[in-house]
Amino acid sequence: MKKLPLYALALTGSLLPLTANAQAECGDVSVGEMNWTSGGIAAGVIEFFLEQGYGCNVTVVPSATTTAITSLAENNEPDIVPELWVNSAPAYFRLEEEGKLVKASDTFSDGGTEHWLVPSYLVEEHPELATIEGILENPELVGGRFHNCPDGWGCRIVNDSLIQAFDFEEHGMEVFNHGSGETLASAMASAYENEEPYFGYYWGPTAPLGKYDMVSVDLGEYDEEIHSCNQDVECDSVGVSAFPAAGVFNVTTTDFAERAPEAFALVENVSFSNDQMSQLLAWHSDNQASVDEAIVYFLQNNQEQWMGWLNEEAQANLEGLF
Repeated sequence: MKKLPLYALALTGSLLPLTANAQAECGDVSVGEMNWTSGGIAAGVIEFFLEQGYGCNVTVVPSATTTAITSLAENNEPDIVPELWVNSAPAYFRLEEEGKLVKASDTFSDGGTEHWLVPSYLVEEHPELATIEGILENPELVGGRFHNCPDGWGCRIVNDSLIQAFDFEEHGMEVFNHGSGETLASAMASAYENEEPYFGYYWGPTAPLGKYDMVSVDLGEYDEEIHSCNQDVECDSVGVSAFPAAGVFNVTTTDFAERAPEAFALVENVSFSNDQMSQLLAWHSDNQASVDEAIVYFLQNNQEQWMGWLNEEAQANLEGLF
């Protein structure tokens, strides 16, 4: 990733020099950058604040979920891993129990979310479509079709279980299994932009949910036992359960939290609302922007929010920069 301070310098003038004491107090910090856009944004924002606010010497390490958790287990590095989806990294809980890792904050305030969605313009005209019962009683209002995940995705297994539990066939609801994530997103975009009926699966935070005003269909209560069965292709007792929120954490090593408490306190404060990240991802996509540009866009437009994440010294270092 390009060094964000240089990009910020080009936009805003000169950066304020930090004291040698601040640099010495924080020292060297490694930050894992996940290989997707929101992960890059979260890592870049933390990198920027640590360097320009807290005087840390930051090294960004390209990473991914499995790579990050393996490195943390074997090498106790990197010091900080933003946007770790712990449902895909079960070893995290063992390492936390052993005292090696600390959850600093929720990357997204609502966690990672999964939804069955209909466009808001349909619900405004037909309020009953906000519930699965209303949809199944009126399948023609959503086009009589459910847009499902591609084969091989985890959501496909859960969706297929719910389709069986809700008895789509009995209610005249066709299921269209998409061949890729691209066609799933394109189907939603095409329907929304033409104000056509639509009913399908998507997850967040994501660019489409930042761009299109979609309503999450009420599937009923979440039931852990039923959902676990719905995730298992071998389970023959599928049932009705809403999707749970997935834990998405900003994680640090315990060593980092103890040696750099002020910097750790910053990471404890870094959290984006799901709508905010979805809208930021939509801006990134619509403008064909780089991750660095999305980071600067966030910094320029949310100063009151992120100033509250910083301690007084870091606030003074960054005051007036944007």
